[in-house]
Amino acid sequence: MADNGEMRKPKHKSATVCGYPISIFFIVVNEFCERFSYYGMRAVLVLYFKYFLKWDDDFATTIYHTFVALCYLTPILGAIVADSWLGKFKTIVYLSIVYALGQVIMAVSAIHDITDSNKDGTPDNMTFHVSLSMVGLILIALGTGGIKPCVAAFGGDQFQDHQEKQRSTFFSIFYLSINAGSLLSTVITPVLRAQECGIHTKQKCYSLAFGVPAALMVVALIVFIVGSGMYIKTAPQGNILVKVCKCIGFAIKNRFRHRSSQYPKREHWMDWAEEKYDKLLIAQVKMVVKVLFLYIPLPMFWALFDQQGSRWTLQATTMNGDFGALIIQPDQMQTVNPILILVLVPIMDSAIYPLITKCKLNFTPLKRMTVGMFFAAIAFVAAALVQLQIDQTLPKFPSNTEGQVKFINMVEEPVPVKAGVNNFTLQPFEANEGYLTFDDIFTLDLNGTGYPTSLVDGNRTTIVIIKDGAKLRPEGFTDIKSKPEQGANAIRFLNGHRSVLNVTVGNEDFGNILTNKMSEYVDVPQGQAKFRIINNEGKECLYTQKLGFGSSYTLIIPPTFSFEQNCAESIRSVMDISPNTVHMAWQIPQYFLITAGEVVFSVTGLEFSYSQAPSNMKSVLQAGWLLTVAVGNIIVLIVAEAATLEDQWAEYILFASLLVLVCFIFAFMAYFYTYIDPAKVEAQFAQKEPEDKEKRRSLEMTRKDSVERSNEQRRSSDSSSDEEENKQAKM
Repeated sequence: MADNGEMRKPKHKSATVCGYPISIFFIVVNEFCERFSYYGMRAVLVLYFKYFLKWDDDFATTIYHTFVALCYLTPILGAIVADSWLGKFKTIVYLSIVYALGQVIMAVSAIHDITDSNKDGTPDNMTFHVSLSMVGLILIALGTGGIKPCVAAFGGDQFQDHQEKQRSTFFSIFYLSINAGSLLSTVITPVLRAQECGIHTKQKCYSLAFGVPAALMVVALIVFIVGSGMYIKTAPQGNILVKVCKCIGFAIKNRFRHRSSQYPKREHWMDWAEEKYDKLLIAQVKMVVKVLFLYIPLPMFWALFDQQGSRWTLQATTMNGDFGALIIQPDQMQTVNPILILVLVPIMDSAIYPLITKCKLNFTPLKRMTVGMFFAAIAFVAAALVQLQIDQTLPKFPSNTEGQVKFINMVEEPVPVKAGVNNFTLQPFEANEGYLTFDDIFTLDLNGTGYPTSLVDGNRTTIVIIKDGAKLRPEGFTDIKSKPEQGANAIRFLNGHRSVLNVTVGNEDFGNILTNKMSEYVDVPQGQAKFRIINNEGKECLYTQKLGFGSSYTLIIPPTFSFEQNCAESIRSVMDISPNTVHMAWQIPQYFLITAGEVVFSVTGLEFSYSQAPSNMKSVLQAGWLLTVAVGNIIVLIVAEAATLEDQWAEYILFASLLVLVCFIFAFMAYFYTYIDPAKVEAQFAQKEPEDKEKRRSLEMTRKDSVERSNEQRRSSDSSSDEEENKQAKM
């Protein structure tokens, strides 16, 4: 087989540091940058879908999990390309270029000024941004998935046979670089996203949040190429995964070809491959198939686990992220997972597992995995409980057949109000408490004057009572009908002053507000907001108000407002939507449970797969393991679309129930599993291999002799028939 330009030894003698090849430095840095790039982009992805592309929660979740599924399907393609064609080094380089290009395209797609923008700063040509985003995500999925099975294996290739200890340490450092990249990126990219950027209009800076990971991916590629001359590059030897698939395919085809009862039954269905493949390979495939069978229920765990980046992040947008000294962004809550991994892995290995062993409990790997799945199910029950608390704090918005109304008195005297069957008195520059709901036309009575009032179905309205000469009259303004997004606060001003006023907060401008008119809503972030109120003469008043997350206020500037003294004290604040009151800290228990489940399930699962895999087929089981992650994300799409549950907490309970059911199925399958030592099995068949080859050669010779005799008999029969026909013709 051609080596495609690959060299087994480096061009230059690689230096060593403390017994380690210096070439692994480039590989570790490459992995850190690549994982920073991937997890940083993924941390803000679902929010990008919802708030930039304006997709709803369900569609944003669907595309998010489709992308993740693709990222875990492409490793199979990468492994085949590397082992059968290009080799690991070239595969990593070429697919990293594709990867970096995808990240750059994502960054460009998030520049909202690249096309014309609407008044709110959202792109006008949304089709362009969506198309560019999809191209970017496909390239990223191909790149990150394609290099996934290659980088760690390429790092292992840099060590000689006598460096087994150093190789083991390298894999620990490699795993640490993955978690370090993940942790830092999920802290930094949400901060970048929260910044405001733009040339013509200001908006959340998703282009920067994608641009920095793109830059890190370019750095990863450059660092990896710089070390090229120091690497040991093994030539592609053919992909064992392809060979396994061919062996299984031949066994199935051969079995169905010989369905008749005249052929003796065989102990295992893979034994039908004996006509073409040696018994050692068949025995190895049997071991692989045995483990792969146990993988069947595993995707359900990943279906829950990967919702940290979708449903749980969206849940955090409706919560309070004020931790005192820190303000946590919704997408930053994902950092809890890598932090807990770094804490829990050593605790489990050094304390929990030894304690269980001391108690003489037979806590086998498959039992650990079952417990891990159960932890994940409990985590989703915890998420459902948190969601119930959130739902209780959310305002009741109108349905499609009803409207809601609030009244504000802008008259300098109390006003009795009768709205339908509701009677109350409004004090000057005050609003009634809460919204009133109507499903039909009602009469609004103001001091004996009736006004037939019709509300727009599905909308909220504020009716301002003003004085028109000696008469009171209502004037309506449309309110927002949903919680402000991304934890922002929707603020507007009602100007009762006798002159036109201009209001600004930070870089945002409410514009010139006419007398007895309402401004547009402006999104103001959490914290101490400072509003500057200016009249045409240049006089200024500074009003401050502390804002939480997800609230909406109407700030009333009364007719008595004066710039001369205590101007801020005369401004009245009316709460239209209360701020988020459920704290993000309540998500920590569910993150703890799912991370504990991950540590017990994932780490143990990889260890179990490695211990039960034949020496030359560990990559096959690795590909199978990654495939379970992809299928898990597909399950999210299927369940979410099929269930169509209105309440999010009910969907959480549904996923938890499905995983509990799968737990019992997996426990039942694990009960009948027999642990093996692949090395012993391989040794037994290796001793018999020459004998098996001789038998197979003898069988092949016998088969050929049989075929030749059969052909000779047919030719002899044909010849006899021809002679008989000639005789008859002569007669």
